[in-house]
Amino acid sequence: MKNNNLKPEMNQLRPLLGDVVATLESKAPYGAVVLTSRETVRYLVDNNQERVIVGDPTAGAILTTFDGHTMNEKAIGGFDKNELLQGVKDLIKNSSFTKNGSIDPGLERKHDYQTKMEQDPAQVPTGDKLEYLREMNRRVNKIDSRIVNARITLLEYREKSIFRNRAADISQDVQRVHMSILVTVMGDKGVVFDWDSKCGTAGLEVLTFSDEELEVIVKNAIKLLEADRIEPGEYTVVTAGGVSGVICHESFGHGVETDMFLKERAKAANYIDRRVGSELVNIYDDPSMPGAFGSYFFDDEGVTAGSTQIVKDGIFKRGLTDLYSATMLNIPRSPNGRRQDFSRKVYPRMSNTFFGSGDTPLEDLISQVENGIYLPKTSSGMEDPKGWGIQVTCHYGFEIKGGKMTDKMFAAIGLTGYVPDVLSSVSAVSSDFHLSGGHCGKGTKEIVPVTDGGPHLLMKVRLG
Repeated sequence: MKNNNLKPEMNQLRPLLGDVVATLESKAPYGAVVLTSRETVRYLVDNNQERVIVGDPTAGAILTTFDGHTMNEKAIGGFDKNELLQGVKDLIKNSSFTKNGSIDPGLERKHDYQTKMEQDPAQVPTGDKLEYLREMNRRVNKIDSRIVNARITLLEYREKSIFRNRAADISQDVQRVHMSILVTVMGDKGVVFDWDSKCGTAGLEVLTFSDEELEVIVKNAIKLLEADRIEPGEYTVVTAGGVSGVICHESFGHGVETDMFLKERAKAANYIDRRVGSELVNIYDDPSMPGAFGSYFFDDEGVTAGSTQIVKDGIFKRGLTDLYSATMLNIPRSPNGRRQDFSRKVYPRMSNTFFGSGDTPLEDLISQVENGIYLPKTSSGMEDPKGWGIQVTCHYGFEIKGGKMTDKMFAAIGLTGYVPDVLSSVSAVSSDFHLSGGHCGKGTKEIVPVTDGGPHLLMKVRLG
């Protein structure tokens, strides 16, 4: 197998990992070992400062044993051979197992994976990256005199890992990049802002903005100076892909991570094979999507990335699993066992979660709305998996009148509802598709990269 740009220390340990697994399985029905390294760098340029912020790197090994009932894990910082072998002894010494469990290790695999890139960030000098951000800052600032700051941020996230069990010897080198542009403007009514971002599991080549895209950010920021408050009530709305994605993320994302089923904290557990939305609603989670920010080649438990359909034609089909939850619930695994770093527990987590597209052109979808609101962008979202309520804050919205979008802006707008009611109200789904990437926590911790999105949706919700 090729080097795959893994750290030398990881490659040195790799030949030993088969023996490590065999030793673990001399006592337990199932054993696995992961070596993982994760690094982040953030670059920031605005009107007042320039910064390069190197995140605390994490690197270490995770040893896992499982008997179908009890999972034991041990984390070992760094890649020292002696500490790894001692960790194996400690784990099997301090654990007890039954021999009744039969754990499927998956198909035999031996492969190295690597993100395809035209511009590998590791090969571009820091000075060149900062100059690119400076030029972007200059381009934005010259658009309008009311701009008081243009903050350009670039995040690089590199993850390298090796997974080994008795069937698999696989590695991945995953590069993610994320650039955001936040524009602050000042007027008689105060200071407001708007932003846009681009990201992907890719190199720096995906982080380009046209002059038109920059002008839209500034234009909408300036319009916010005169935006009205919306009258609370029920509205017909059209949600752009980013807003659709947050609705998806909060309704059938967190609520179907199946550790929540085991804890009896998710209402969705009682709705398997039951209708939860209109027949136009299809929801997927797919970490294998080329270039998406939440993508990977295999999860932190070695399951090969692939698509999971969560909702099919309005029927809830299944949730997202890790090894433990899938075994305890006796359901098939999905490639969603993820951990923040080697020192954290694995959980079932979203990757790229989205509504499937329909067949209605966007202009035809909007033309169906006599009086309504177009919602292009969100700033936050919250969910209640047990009560099945969602709340999405939209940065602003535009009036739709007579089947056409007007320039009248409202801000900020809160969207609320009961999940089955919101999804059952979906009456049209556009043929376009858009993804937005970022980071998501399990509660307030356990942060992992994710993407959400989808097409435009026509629905009825409560706004305020």
